[in-house]
Amino acid sequence: MRVVVTGAAGFLGSHLVDRLLAEGHEVVALDNLITGSRENIAHLEPARRFRFVLHDVTRYIDVPGPVDAVLHFASPASPIDYLKLPIQTLKVGSLGTHNALGLAKAKGARFLLASTSEVYGDPQVHPQTEDYWGHVNPIGPRGVYDEAKRFAEAITMAYHRVHGLETRIARIFNTYGERMRLADGRALPAFFGQALRGEPVTVFGEGAQTRSFCYVSDLVEGLLRLLQCDAPGAAEPVNIGNTDEVSILEVAREVVALTGSASEVVFRPLPADDPHVRRPDIARARALLGWEPRVPRAEGLARTLDYFRKRVGGTP
Repeated sequence: MRVVVTGAAGFLGSHLVDRLLAEGHEVVALDNLITGSRENIAHLEPARRFRFVLHDVTRYIDVPGPVDAVLHFASPASPIDYLKLPIQTLKVGSLGTHNALGLAKAKGARFLLASTSEVYGDPQVHPQTEDYWGHVNPIGPRGVYDEAKRFAEAITMAYHRVHGLETRIARIFNTYGERMRLADGRALPAFFGQALRGEPVTVFGEGAQTRSFCYVSDLVEGLLRLLQCDAPGAAEPVNIGNTDEVSILEVAREVVALTGSASEVVFRPLPADDPHVRRPDIARARALLGWEPRVPRAEGLARTLDYFRKRVGGTP
């Protein structure tokens, strides 16, 4: 296939491009580098089947030649980013998705949207199933990301219904691994960075809130299976994430132990609208894609530690 990936220099996008190229596909990678990094794809620059285009997808997207699939991953994706870039986040979820869908329609390509578990907000249903409509504060500080993704899902389904476009929607739950930015504000990079520097490890609230962390290779496998799935109902959203639910306090302690750090855990006030629980129901992914995560958290954290240790410059 010839595949266009937006947000290709980001954490998830770059891993996805790696996998697509490894399977023999040609990739046109788009990114404006607001939160992505050229470093994430630098190893691919010499590849014959890879082309990087510096482009803001909130502007019209023109890719000469045939395109078989458009994978839309462009967006700030961590609280520190979308709180700093609220309007850009809303624009990439609305205008950017519209433009990416327009490209797919013009080329007769299949479209895959990187949506998020954040569409469920602070959920009142646990675990979260795809038929749950969510509990989102549209005017809260996190709403810029949550509502951008909810709109992106809505316009994707509109293109599917009105234009007959082949579309797929992946609701991605907390994912971690190499190439996350240390200062992106998400829990695991923050814990690793603080522990490796010997600083206090910051936990918000009492740390009782839960998350379900999926290692990036598992996520990419699920995404590609969804992209290639032709089963009836594949256009409906599919949760892709790990069901291994853990409290934030517990995972902070795991990181401290794994790094061998002497860091203490300290507590700070819980941010507004921070979800209290988060765990996917992946029955649809199992049935539709034959997919479930395989990398245990201990193994994934160990792989991630090696990456962050190099970024920090050594152990504390």
